[in-house]
Amino acid sequence: MALFLLLLSFSLIISSSAAADTITTNQSISGDQTLTSKDQNFVLGFFKPGNSSNYYIGIWYKKVTTIPPTVAWVANRQTHVSDHFNSELKIIDGNLVLLNQEKVQIWSTGVNISSSTSSNHSAVLGDDGNLVLRNGLGQNIWQSFDFPAHTWLPGARLAYDNKTGTKKLLTSWKSNEDPAEGLFSLELDPIGKQYLIKWNKSTQYWTSGSWDETNKLFSLVPEMRLNYIYNFSYVSNENESYFEYSLYNPALISRFIMDVSGQVKQMSWLDATQQWNLFWSQPRQQCEVYDYCGAFGSCRESGLPFCNCLTGFTPRSQSDWDLNDFAGGCVRKTDLQCGRTSEKYGFLKISSSRGDDHPNSTSLAAASAGECESLCLNDCTCNAYSYDNGCSIWTRELLNLSEDSNEITINVKVAARDLPSEKKNNKVIIGAVVGSVIGVVLLVGFIWFLMYRNKRRYAGKTAVEGSLVSFVYRDLQTATKNFSEKLGGGGFGSVFKGTLPDLSVVAVKKLESVTQGEKQFRTEVSTIGTIQHVNLVRLRGFCSEGNSKLLVYDYMPNGSLDAHLFSTKKLLDWKTRYQIALGTARGLVYLHEKCRDCIIHCDIKPENVLLDADLCPKVADFGLAKLVGRDFSRVLTTMRGTRGYLAPEWLSGVAITTKADVYSYGMMIFEFISGTRNSEQSEDGKHKFFPMRVANTLIDGGDLLTLLDPRLCGEASLEELTKLCKVACWCIQDDEENRPSMSQVEQILDGLLDVNMPPKPRSLQLFVDNGDDVVFFTESSTSQTSQTHSNPSSHVSQAKSAASV
Repeated sequence: MALFLLLLSFSLIISSSAAADTITTNQSISGDQTLTSKDQNFVLGFFKPGNSSNYYIGIWYKKVTTIPPTVAWVANRQTHVSDHFNSELKIIDGNLVLLNQEKVQIWSTGVNISSSTSSNHSAVLGDDGNLVLRNGLGQNIWQSFDFPAHTWLPGARLAYDNKTGTKKLLTSWKSNEDPAEGLFSLELDPIGKQYLIKWNKSTQYWTSGSWDETNKLFSLVPEMRLNYIYNFSYVSNENESYFEYSLYNPALISRFIMDVSGQVKQMSWLDATQQWNLFWSQPRQQCEVYDYCGAFGSCRESGLPFCNCLTGFTPRSQSDWDLNDFAGGCVRKTDLQCGRTSEKYGFLKISSSRGDDHPNSTSLAAASAGECESLCLNDCTCNAYSYDNGCSIWTRELLNLSEDSNEITINVKVAARDLPSEKKNNKVIIGAVVGSVIGVVLLVGFIWFLMYRNKRRYAGKTAVEGSLVSFVYRDLQTATKNFSEKLGGGGFGSVFKGTLPDLSVVAVKKLESVTQGEKQFRTEVSTIGTIQHVNLVRLRGFCSEGNSKLLVYDYMPNGSLDAHLFSTKKLLDWKTRYQIALGTARGLVYLHEKCRDCIIHCDIKPENVLLDADLCPKVADFGLAKLVGRDFSRVLTTMRGTRGYLAPEWLSGVAITTKADVYSYGMMIFEFISGTRNSEQSEDGKHKFFPMRVANTLIDGGDLLTLLDPRLCGEASLEELTKLCKVACWCIQDDEENRPSMSQVEQILDGLLDVNMPPKPRSLQLFVDNGDDVVFFTESSTSQTSQTHSNPSSHVSQAKSAASV
């Protein structure tokens, strides 16, 4: 008997172990019990989203350590459970069902099953994140992949049923604490072979563009040209049309989500930092998401929060807004009471980039703005009016408002009591003046004392605009000892070392060729001043007096990168070079993708990468191309040393994009590897073009260590060297669409993406002259931001360089 019990116990242990990923007919899940897929990829069980007290059955990533867990699928999205210990997920009559604490069924797989075949069913959680219901014959009769939530997992299909017209689509959560269906969805358009993002499953506000089967990409997602993570495929038959994808590296954890922000996002899990890393998202700007801020809510990209209620309005649900769920929008603090003469109304004038995209406005005949205002004021249903060569009134809620431009002026009807009142403000001002006049008299002497002391302590700090200091020219002249210690110079101007009275050391740039007016100059400088990143030089202040325009930056004690790369006195080891390449990429990613407006640097080269005391790279001179404006083309043609980094499109006259910076970055990376300028004169008088040598060595399978700066004595990571060589060759591709984005470069250098063998750029072959001996468009260099002198001696033939165009 004892032996029998021992064997029975052993068999139960085996059974329990084997069933760790399975629910059978006589089993259930409740409380903190879970299923775990065979290879420990996914977990199924009860979870609480965020700080919510509600429970849901969901599937989440086992190897992702976020708290709360990163959920990929939810069963009972619309109906939560309050007590998960007394709730059960189990198989009843062949279906997998969820019973709440009152034992009421709130969710089911809903398969039509006859009573004769309802036994011996099981549910299995796969390592792909798919929950499958099987009958007694082992046949799949239901799967969670057919009912996606907000996450598109590899192997799942986002599909369109060509017979019934039904769709398998992604739908955002309502908020980060509520997985109920939100307003934003990603769905397949089978006719256009494209994906669409829609608001309320009706209004489209983004498209992927049509699928190109030859190049395996969507026409409006060119980043897919350099996609090394996903393998996409499109299938269409009489039953359904669908896309699906797989991962080139199955060990990588990556996902597509329809986010609560209304953006579709592609993310990868980074073990090194233990966080999700955003690889790609669309629409790029938050305010491009349709109706993100709800009715009478206004969106802005310039700061947080993104959404604000119009003056005179308040959130419909403050608790929802606290969770960043703005869908409910805003309501008037005082309702419009039609026919009431005791309530007075006025109009709030707002500027917006666009009005309501729905046909909510009606055109009326009005000879003037005043007549249009009267029409709205006397119409009980009118919420707002606009007069622009015609009168338009809105009788429904205003949606999709944005604060970031003034394309249209809209006058919103608001109760007078909720409008800013000049009369009320005047009373407050008068009361404040009367109440404080004695205090002003007593304090005036003390204020003058403080002003005098601050003037002595902080020379030139005469005004503060945001976080920037407005300096006086005379005081900067004193700080720089009449601009006597020059750090560098170039097309934008010269840089001088200065010491402020508080003993802080700064770099002062005297700009040249700036023709902007005072107001425009201050606006552009203020924009630059808001940009803060660890890999960007910080702008501390400026000076604008007459024709004198100066910028004041943090001083970088280790000067510019060129002084270290091309100097025999200062040698950067391989680890430092690689980190500088990565840091520079991160700085450019911020300029290209993280700023409110995309900033194209236009002049990436070693002279414009500065090094702080810890050799951390700081990209300098960003935003100056816009300050110089029309004269920038002259700056480029006269600035020595820049031409060797110019992308081909500069010479062809087409519009410049961020890919021009990518090209320049690639040319600079070659110099990281060799420790010399890309084009150098050999003893026989010919010029050696290093990028050609790298491309040939890569393609021919040669020894890449022979490319390395000889001063490093071969001490470098071959894996990192190979990565940099490939990245540099991708960056200088002739067609800008074939170049990676800087965010992709960052991902590759961070180890998140693999990089394929690049093709040899066609333009390189134009330079071939006896193998590696070429003539290239490069001249000697001194930089406008370099904080040390640099005088490399590479010169070329202008005749051959012209041929390269």
